[in-house]
Amino acid sequence: MKIAWIGVGVMGRSMALNLKKAGHSVSVYNRTLSKCEGLEVDGIKVCSTIKECVNDADVIFTIVGYPKDVEEVYLSDYGIFANAKEGSYIVDMTTSSPALAKKLSEIGTKFHVLDAPVSGGDIGAKNGTLSIMVGGEKEDFDYLTPVFEAMGKNIIYLGKAGSGQNCKACNQIAIAGTIAAAAEAMHYAQSVGLDGNTVLNAISKGAAGSWQMDNNAPKMLNSDYEPGFFIKHFIKDLKIARDTMESKNEELPVLNKVLDLYENLADNGLEDEGTQAIIEYYK
Repeated sequence: MKIAWIGVGVMGRSMALNLKKAGHSVSVYNRTLSKCEGLEVDGIKVCSTIKECVNDADVIFTIVGYPKDVEEVYLSDYGIFANAKEGSYIVDMTTSSPALAKKLSEIGTKFHVLDAPVSGGDIGAKNGTLSIMVGGEKEDFDYLTPVFEAMGKNIIYLGKAGSGQNCKACNQIAIAGTIAAAAEAMHYAQSVGLDGNTVLNAISKGAAGSWQMDNNAPKMLNSDYEPGFFIKHFIKDLKIARDTMESKNEELPVLNKVLDLYENLADNGLEDEGTQAIIEYYK
């Protein structure tokens, strides 16, 4: 297929490369064109405008920063809906607002619009092992499943438009608790004089085990804050979940506490670090 890809960030670059490796023709656009450097060597076409990228594409993927970026990319005069060919499949993989996903589906009636946020970070993006949570029409999901399989291993249909985004909110809520708990465990170990790596070996294969314990706790111990997922983007995700629940007059106390911790880190200049930098809160 002819695939257009918009958003070449920490995860988007690897995802576009995996689509190319799967045999698709891939064109990319990124607001900061320098982030596309080197992709042409891999046979990917780099475009200078959204219009150039999407106008003859069969499938268009987006993974950008914030809901406001999604709106701009889709709804501006130079955006996707104004320039994509009728009948194309358009998939937003940004972690964004469920309400916005529904809005795009309602506006984009000339297209097949899906919301499909992902989980797995930079590691999952590179290895093609992402979890992909999809909302939209079931027949559109079925049609694109072979394309999703180039990027992920756990590909789940959740329901109508917005359902993928709501599922991703559940994912981020679960991460909030586990990454904070991993950080507190590592801080406790160091505070009482234990070797953090030895503690990890002791507890990570039992009931305390988690992806965060396996992947981010070692980085915490080594003060390795290279972003697999930015703190600033995690704050955005947690706020989306918080706001959704507040609209129902409910609150999630663990989420709210972890959001407070991350906002504290952002206020202290760490918003561009990886989420594992939460350990800095305790220092």
